[in-house]
Amino acid sequence: MLCRLSVRWLRPRPALQVRVLDPLLARAPAGGAKSSALPVWAVASVSAVGPSGAGGWYEALATSAPVQGAEDMLLFAHTASGLPWWGSILLTTVVLRGAVTLPLAAYQHYILAKVENLQPEIKNIARHLNQEVAVRAHQLGWSKRVARLTYLKTMRRLVSELYVRDNCHPFKATVLVWIQLPMWIFMSVALRNFSTGAAHSEAGFSVQEQLTAGGVLWFHDLTALDSTWILPVSVGVINLLIVEIFALQKLGKSRFQTYITHFVRAISVLMIPVAATVPSSIVLYWLCSSFMGLSQNLLLRSPGFRQLCRIPLTKLDSDTPYKDLLAAFHSKFISRKSRTF
Repeated sequence: MLCRLSVRWLRPRPALQVRVLDPLLARAPAGGAKSSALPVWAVASVSAVGPSGAGGWYEALATSAPVQGAEDMLLFAHTASGLPWWGSILLTTVVLRGAVTLPLAAYQHYILAKVENLQPEIKNIARHLNQEVAVRAHQLGWSKRVARLTYLKTMRRLVSELYVRDNCHPFKATVLVWIQLPMWIFMSVALRNFSTGAAHSEAGFSVQEQLTAGGVLWFHDLTALDSTWILPVSVGVINLLIVEIFALQKLGKSRFQTYITHFVRAISVLMIPVAATVPSSIVLYWLCSSFMGLSQNLLLRSPGFRQLCRIPLTKLDSDTPYKDLLAAFHSKFISRKSRTF
């Protein structure tokens, strides 16, 4: 799902128009600077001739208030910090991750810890309820289906009452996804608008022109693709690390959880070719965001940080989470290879 927006950018459309919002875009950059290495379809606006035509939904997204807010935030970070554009993208990502997603991630762990601590009580209720329903079914002559439905309905009500009592309904743990995913999309679209010249000018120079010389190391042109594939592969590798850290710490996974883990692994690998087809400014943001996600994931394993965030202790918590993680990694990947050879 995360890749759908990027995949949308890969399709050429017959009725597209190239919008030039700044006169400077109509001529080659001064000083013989090289032009963007993006393919023609990548610099074309996806707005169709008619509002109901192909690409109309993306045009609405690209000009929406949240995307414009993301553009303004990036411009403010660039102007206020005086950093080159690669530094501004890095700074904005760190600030957003630290100020928005880290507190939400801590809240998610808080809710999940309280839910985990309810499991013994839930199992005890389930055991007693099962006995009561069996007795009542025998007395009243219920069929197995009626007894089963009665058990499930009563169990749902009792568990819901527990969640209300401890104020820890599992749905609250999903708030991170509902905020982080839109933020990821809005920032990505804002950077695409900058990279294709579809938005904003600063002091007579388009942001697109600034991005052509705003990179560092091997990706000097942030409007171009990363032909070395270093950035795209790095995005995929870090996302896989996040998945594996989660998988190593999840003991006794159900079949459904195993399928979900495999699915997310596949998405992480698929992100590599997708990232290789979008401007380097976007891939740099994805890389910074993924790295911050990995760092936050590790930070939230720290007993000291969890105590600071008042996350309740559970029976699954460890005093040495990082040593346990390394031991699990060694056992799963390194030891297995040694036994194979």
